[in-house]
Amino acid sequence: MNLRDRIGITERRQRQLTWAMEVGLVGMFFIGLDRGTTGIVVNTGIALLVTRLPSVLEHDFGIPMDPGLTLWITSAVFLHAFGTVGLPGSPLTPYQSVWWYDHLTHGLSASVVAAVGYAAVRALDVHSDEVSYPPEFTVVFVFLFVLAFGVLWEVIEFTVAELAAVLGTGSVLTQYGLEDTMLDLIFDTVGAAVVAIWGGARLSGVVSALADRFDAARRGTER
Repeated sequence: MNLRDRIGITERRQRQLTWAMEVGLVGMFFIGLDRGTTGIVVNTGIALLVTRLPSVLEHDFGIPMDPGLTLWITSAVFLHAFGTVGLPGSPLTPYQSVWWYDHLTHGLSASVVAAVGYAAVRALDVHSDEVSYPPEFTVVFVFLFVLAFGVLWEVIEFTVAELAAVLGTGSVLTQYGLEDTMLDLIFDTVGAAVVAIWGGARLSGVVSALADRFDAARRGTER
């Protein structure tokens, strides 16, 4: 069952929401330029690049990216970028004023990372006749993949924040302490759980396309 069937959002509406968030990211990018805020410019700039990935994967690599998957990815980067900007006239950003906002964005971003790990390991399973991954292995792999990425991200946040403090510049990423880091990893795990449970239905097309590309690459090396 896809997103349209679950919550009644048509594919046309999903595309409209994706487009609206992309326009919003462009607006936030120029807000960052106007304010001279490096963090906003960098975060929204990277987010805009990520929103181009679905079309690149689909058109250049033949990986099917339906409107629901595109909306999923775009929502993750949009909410993170919006968290660094906030509403006009508000002195605080959502990351600063809403206690659960950071956990929401971590969980959503982790689900995207988990989807990448899930699709890769399932595609290898489908592609190779020499190995077979039981469902339990896939679930464990998804969790470990997300947690490893989550730990790496927290290290990057800490390093960037410390460098900004030493250099006296604005930080692109903010680290709120050990307790916040532990909560982030918990919500990373929640995002991984969502993909581990429902990833098979949502990512079957991506898995099949990746497996086909692995098969094509193997045939090319065997010639």
